[in-house]
Amino acid sequence: MIERYTRPAMGNIWTLENRYAAWLQVELAVCASWAELGKIPPAALEVIQQKAAINVPRILEIEAETRHDVIAFLTSLEEVVGPMARYIHLGCTSSDIVDTANALLFQQAGKLILADLDQILQTLSDLAHKYQGTLCMGRTHGIHAEPTTFGLKLTGFYTEFTRHKERIVQGLEAVRVGKISGAVGTYAFVSPELEAKTMAKLDLKVDPHSTQIIQRDRYAQFFTALAILGGGIERLCVELRHLQRTEVREVEEGFAKGQKGSSAMPHKKNPISAENLCGLARLLRSNALAALENQALWHERDISHSSVERVIMPDSTIIADYSLQRLNRLLQGLVVHPDMMQVNLQRSFGLYFSQRVLTALIEAGLPRQEAYVLVQRLAMQSWQTGTSFPDLVQADPQITSKLDQETLKQLFDNAFYLRHEAAIFARVYGA
Repeated sequence: MIERYTRPAMGNIWTLENRYAAWLQVELAVCASWAELGKIPPAALEVIQQKAAINVPRILEIEAETRHDVIAFLTSLEEVVGPMARYIHLGCTSSDIVDTANALLFQQAGKLILADLDQILQTLSDLAHKYQGTLCMGRTHGIHAEPTTFGLKLTGFYTEFTRHKERIVQGLEAVRVGKISGAVGTYAFVSPELEAKTMAKLDLKVDPHSTQIIQRDRYAQFFTALAILGGGIERLCVELRHLQRTEVREVEEGFAKGQKGSSAMPHKKNPISAENLCGLARLLRSNALAALENQALWHERDISHSSVERVIMPDSTIIADYSLQRLNRLLQGLVVHPDMMQVNLQRSFGLYFSQRVLTALIEAGLPRQEAYVLVQRLAMQSWQTGTSFPDLVQADPQITSKLDQETLKQLFDNAFYLRHEAAIFARVYGA
């Protein structure tokens, strides 16, 4: 299956056209606020609103000479607006515009990521309910532990992704702030009132105290949330990769007609989507580290953060968006093999009943350590000889002296492991 990035909307957010459009949105909001405060004549505001327009090639042409993107942007506006352009950027510094516009861009990107997460949650819920009651082996350290259900496995991931969504929401709220506070945040040529009016127009919060910039701990929170989301995607994909191994084969990625798995081995069907997604999670973590490094800037600001953010803002949001879309397609096309889950349950000869036998012996009056040694001896014998553990237990005189055959029969009923599944589902998904 050829995987393509099917949503250009996220990429479009980070184009120069959209970036400059966000800058212009902020500049116009500032002008409108100044007009309300009587600083800009209404006629001048009308001219600015009618004539201000983005011309990317011209901005880049000017920037090649000025070596300053915001000045190039403002110069291009002066060319199309005319004399009234003198009211644009009044009292502002570059970061007033750029950082406030960044907040708008983050919200645009976050809206798409949250929609992706809603799709993932719906798909996980659908799969979990489809495989509710489907017994499979639970593993710890990669070794057979006790049975669970495939529905519960998926429910665990569902609850995790609800937490990822909460963290993304919190991260987006952290960066939903703007500032129009001037060169070092003292409002020397603007005012808190102007800032408040401008943020209200943009549906942003006022940063309680900014310097020349919005402090980058806010950005670090958002990018860290994306990195943790990447870790959750990776955890799910690692699980699927393990379950697709030839020796396990409980699930496998969908394999399209005409798809090839190997240039040399025609039989191969590989978990390529899950592997690709594990790799992309590494990029999200790396970018989060870069965002953390951006926190410590000199004094009221320096510019070392700027080059980093020109990379990680588009890259991390695009990676997150793409990863969630691809994961959703993977899950929707997942091939599940309940028959192999049953086969694998028996590969450890019923050893997973050991805790049930141990608990029953303790309840029958045997000291815990004595009961543990007794059950462990039979478990090791079962593993070494390939003999059914329940058969060994039912034939052992020390155990049968404590537990009758009817009790032992009940101990080896797999329905025991399903008895609270419905309660967990109700707690997670509601009635």
